[in-house]
Amino acid sequence: MNIAFRPKLLECLHGYNQDQLGKDVAAGITVGVLALPLAMAFAIASGASPTAGIWTAIVAGFLISALGGSRVQIGGPTGAFIPIVYGIVAAYGFGNLLIATMLAGLFLLAMGIFRLGQLIRFIPVSVVIGFTNGIAVVIFMAQIKDFLGLQITDLPPEFFGKLKTLAASIHLIHWPTLALSVASLFFLLFYNRMAQVPQLAFLRRTPGPLAVLVLATATTPLFGLPVETIGSRFGGIPQELPSFSLPPLSLETLGKLISPAITIALLGAIESLLSARVADTAIEDRHDPNQELIAQGIANLAAPLFGGFAATGAIARTATNIRSGGRTPVAGIVHALVLLAMVLVLAPLASYIPLATLSAIVVVVAINMGEWHEFRKLRHFSNNYRAILLTTFFVTVVFDLTIAVELGMVLACLFFIYRMSELTRIERLPLKEHEQEPALLYPDGSMRVAAWRLYGSLFFGAVNKLEALLDPHAGHPEVVILDMQSLIQLDTTGLEGLENLFSKLRKRGCTLIISGLNSQPGSLLYRSGFLDHLGEENICPQLSEALERACNLLPPLQEDEV
Repeated sequence: MNIAFRPKLLECLHGYNQDQLGKDVAAGITVGVLALPLAMAFAIASGASPTAGIWTAIVAGFLISALGGSRVQIGGPTGAFIPIVYGIVAAYGFGNLLIATMLAGLFLLAMGIFRLGQLIRFIPVSVVIGFTNGIAVVIFMAQIKDFLGLQITDLPPEFFGKLKTLAASIHLIHWPTLALSVASLFFLLFYNRMAQVPQLAFLRRTPGPLAVLVLATATTPLFGLPVETIGSRFGGIPQELPSFSLPPLSLETLGKLISPAITIALLGAIESLLSARVADTAIEDRHDPNQELIAQGIANLAAPLFGGFAATGAIARTATNIRSGGRTPVAGIVHALVLLAMVLVLAPLASYIPLATLSAIVVVVAINMGEWHEFRKLRHFSNNYRAILLTTFFVTVVFDLTIAVELGMVLACLFFIYRMSELTRIERLPLKEHEQEPALLYPDGSMRVAAWRLYGSLFFGAVNKLEALLDPHAGHPEVVILDMQSLIQLDTTGLEGLENLFSKLRKRGCTLIISGLNSQPGSLLYRSGFLDHLGEENICPQLSEALERACNLLPPLQEDEV
């Protein structure tokens, strides 16, 4: 097997100049500043420490940019992983999350090596929208605890358990925390509008999440707000490099982690390649999906060695990179180095960051990631599309993302099979020019020759339509012509159906003639040996030749038949 390893960085370095370097560095600094609050917020929402989120963004972000198949992809922890990571941490602990992430890295690496990047695009848009909106709802629900300042030690990952726990504690709202959360939320929601005011034009140079983080961190001690901070819950962020270590491996739980790891790998592949496709449209480029999956795999293998967890391509940060002028992977590398510098220099200040503001940042991410307008457009689509989208959405919110994607794909496949089977038709052809020939007619007026035409695809979902040719009400012809000029595809089940038809007709003393074979059906019939059994003389290029062959085959009618 020829394994292609061609990072986009190598391609971009040809003809690289100082002007582009300046743009990439400026974009990398902007994205790095934006990534800091998001990395901490996503980590805390996932049940991990803010330090884990930061080092995920640094290590995985560096590797995804340096080794990936996209010019502008920015990698790191994302909101889509929150419900998955939170569930793994709640069920197995943070140490086993690291193992699950590394397993996911192996799966992603294998997907890239075996060139499965294009297959991700086969996931229907209805499934993608359903689970994306479902994840947004799950993320929003997970933030209610910190948004309201509820003192809940362990919030269950299950939907109904979470609702019950939140309902039981809703009367314990911490009003100072709620006030800061609401203020931070409205600040973020209206930040872009404020930046359009000429007197506040300087806001355009600062990402909204960073601006609200700085403002809330300064305001909290100034007014003595009694709210929880990173320092009070996590003891701050260490101002040092993490130690390189392998997560403890337990064979007892390894088997249990395979399913969560597959979920991480699948979601990571979908989100990263979706982000890369969006980026391609913006910069008029084309990414290498297999190289991107290889980079994602390496990044998820490496991040846990430094205390990080699952990472993928981040659509919001990638879009910010593009808007800021980044056009090569150098911008993504600079973004990781900026994060590293900020940790080593500004880590002590992170202790004063209020969790309420980080919660508000995640809530805005959840609001923005959901494609809510798609619900309004559902009335314009088919019932099949609605069923797939709504089922995937509902199962994602109430049960589990993995089950939701699997169920959505099963429904999509079943509806596709049904639709294809509806498009497959077998119609009887009128033989008008022969209908008055006495030699071709039985005494009752029925034809001794029957011609049928196949349309569409003769596959396992439509092979039962061949039964129409054996229907007693269709008469008892001595020759059956099967015209395949409109049949574009045949599978092995369809082949078996043709073999059964041929066998049953022969037992009746009836001859089968095939005409108008296209390349794919013809190739399968030839390779299977079916055409040898049928006989070369019973294979005709055109329907007219098949009719001539049929007339020559008919014996004269006996006197008792006339």
